[in-house]
Amino acid sequence: MIKVNGKDYPWEEGLSIKQLLVNKGFTFPLLVVVLNGKAIADNEYVGTVVNDGDDVKIIHLMSGG
Repeated sequence: MIKVNGKDYPWEEGLSIKQLLVNKGFTFPLLVVVLNGKAIADNEYVGTVVNDGDDVKIIHLMSGG
């Protein structure tokens, strides 16, 4: 199991941050992903693997004026 924004989800071997975002339907262009307390740069989403037991936080950034 992994935690995504505080909820438990089944873990898949080889699951990348990018694939997790696709699987969960996150399409907003301005996201911050935090894996086990460490911010992950968007250019690292494909190569960063989510392991069993990991805690992932996906945060939408908003802007306005």
